[in-house]
Amino acid sequence: MLVTGASGLLGRAVASSILAAGHEVRTLQRSPSRLAGVDDVLGSVTDATSVARATDGVDGIVHLAAKVSLAGDPAEFDAVNVGGTLRLLRAAGESGVGRFVQVSSPSVAHSGSSIVGDDALPADPVRARGDYARTKAASELLALAADSASLAVVAVRPHIVWGPGDTQLVARIVERARQGRLPLLGQGAALIDTTYIDNAASAIAAALERAPEVHGNAYVITNGEPRPVAELIAGMCAAAGVPAPRWSVPAGVARAAGSAIEAVWRVRPGADEPPMTRFLAEQLSTAHWFDQRRTRADLQWAPTVSLDEGFRRLAASYGN
Repeated sequence: MLVTGASGLLGRAVASSILAAGHEVRTLQRSPSRLAGVDDVLGSVTDATSVARATDGVDGIVHLAAKVSLAGDPAEFDAVNVGGTLRLLRAAGESGVGRFVQVSSPSVAHSGSSIVGDDALPADPVRARGDYARTKAASELLALAADSASLAVVAVRPHIVWGPGDTQLVARIVERARQGRLPLLGQGAALIDTTYIDNAASAIAAALERAPEVHGNAYVITNGEPRPVAELIAGMCAAAGVPAPRWSVPAGVARAAGSAIEAVWRVRPGADEPPMTRFLAEQLSTAHWFDQRRTRADLQWAPTVSLDEGFRRLAASYGN
């Protein structure tokens, strides 16, 4: 089995899960996966030679590699997220690959308003917010359009994945909270779903196994334990031993500020992620939690690590 993007937190966890299930695992990414027992192919999904080498002789593909950012050159998002997916799909057809799991994102169906108990809504590149969501929506549609009797394609959308070793969400929340630069939006009352890393990985592995039976479908993956944003952020801060945010900004103000920062970032991008974007403000101030009944029934899967246990494990990783 091939896993792309296995140098990231989720990619490594997925590769490990598939390896533990008894499969041979090959990975494709630009830096070593640092996983024992896997065959690393170093390269990019934008490079035809790397993709051909990685897909040769594999039975299934889990595609996680993507450009993930709140800002950046739109052409780069298109090249990696759309072009890379298309290149992998073509190589899969040429190599006789039988299963393809497209790791997508719930943002492909988020247009700025609350999502309250919905299942996986249709991906919509036109209404998606930002270049990441737009290109992930387009690539999901490409993948599902390639579903056939010979190539079973499933799209999975893990929602806000976190856990020990997370250098993106958790590390940034903790650092900004430590510096006193992390406000709550609208008191942090919005109810949202998240996914502990072990659960996200096992769900994706389950989608790979179940692809012949459930192909052609998209599934949102979460812990199924929606909680207020403020509570989730406080849990991550407590795990790291830093004070939780105690000040708030009206959601409308944050959205306006996010739009302004995006405009400046396009002209003079900073070295790191922008401190706020309109998409991020919407994500932190609107509810988004999902009906998990179809996901669990079709994938024959359920989370094994609760959010509370996840916070305990996160705290242990910080030595707390």
